[in-house]
Amino acid sequence: MTTAPPHRETGRRRSLGPRFRRLWAAYAVSTYGTWLGFGAFPLIAVLALDSGPAQVAALAAVGRAVGAVLAVPLGPWVEFRRKRPVMVAMDLTRFAALASVPAAFALGWLGLGQLLVVSVVVAAADIAFRAASGACLKELVPPEDLLVANGRFESTMWSASMVGPPLGGAAIGVFGPVTTVLADAVSHLLSALGIRSIGGTEPKPPRPAGPRLRARDLFEGWRHILGHPTLRPLFLHTIVVNGLIMAPEPLLALLLLRDLGFSPWQYGLVFAAPCVGGLLGARLAPRLVARYGQGAVLRSAGTLRVIWPLGLAFVQPGVPGIALVITLQFGLVTCCALFNPVLATYRLQHADPARLARTLAAWSVSTSATIAALTAGWGLLAAVTGPRVAIAAAGVALLATPLLLPRREPAKTP
Repeated sequence: MTTAPPHRETGRRRSLGPRFRRLWAAYAVSTYGTWLGFGAFPLIAVLALDSGPAQVAALAAVGRAVGAVLAVPLGPWVEFRRKRPVMVAMDLTRFAALASVPAAFALGWLGLGQLLVVSVVVAAADIAFRAASGACLKELVPPEDLLVANGRFESTMWSASMVGPPLGGAAIGVFGPVTTVLADAVSHLLSALGIRSIGGTEPKPPRPAGPRLRARDLFEGWRHILGHPTLRPLFLHTIVVNGLIMAPEPLLALLLLRDLGFSPWQYGLVFAAPCVGGLLGARLAPRLVARYGQGAVLRSAGTLRVIWPLGLAFVQPGVPGIALVITLQFGLVTCCALFNPVLATYRLQHADPARLARTLAAWSVSTSATIAALTAGWGLLAAVTGPRVAIAAAGVALLATPLLLPRREPAKTP
């Protein structure tokens, strides 16, 4: 992949217009709500429903996997509809599903089955929302400002991940286990109102002749990705890396909390503090692309982000262990925050506009399915070898993933 020619400086603060600000505000509200509720379902399962380890693991994996399968037909459904109404509908769907949890809890009806159904609905709605939001962003923002916009979304996500879980944990301690689920639900309602207020006209995408939904349409996103000389390797690299980073996370919690004796506040600290690196990486992304080009930044950040997780297998108890985890997580988060907005921008620029929503949906479905499958596989590996060896295996596998990165860059799709 050759280095794209540098374009004008995009790192300075500038306005992207009132319509983008409304979209960004809606994203911020829902993202903070999501991170406030991070980990709420396992806590509810343990504290309120007295669930065992197998049930908690199923809750974590089944929702993501089944939601990904159900989202497969949503890609073509989103493609041929106005994107903002779809985003509002998905926000309202997430609001209704999540709000049912505190309602059922208050009435004494809440069970594990309902949590599983809600997790599936939310996972599918998340994928459809992301597919529509990417196309919406491309319509609202000029091409030269896409990286700045994606960088602002990335910064918001990392700031939310830094403050949301500690605040959510405190709220659960004071008000009970379903409090943050209610906050998450309300955040999606506010997001829907914000998106609805964007205003302006949105043209309706043209429908192809023939049946409303053809079997071919279900897989058109994957067909486009796998047939593209640069999106294909980026896709394979991204889903494998995301899966190998996320799969050992439950094992890392087991290693730190059970085997090494980290307290809950220390465990929260080692993952919250490094999120400062997310703000740094997202801020640097436009400047580095302006100087070196997209191709060089994708290659460099994509390579650098995979060198950190292997060190987590060597964590020891006490302050040295805390310092090591914070250092490794800071490096990982910084590189991911640099890579992610550049990838998101590149994908919007290079995907066929007529298949953009299906492409984004296929990407999200594949990511969710890969994470679910690798999480289950690494759980089985840890049962045989122990958490530390399984974490090391994921770290070693990650070191090979830069080989999947593209080496050349085609002309940009109009």
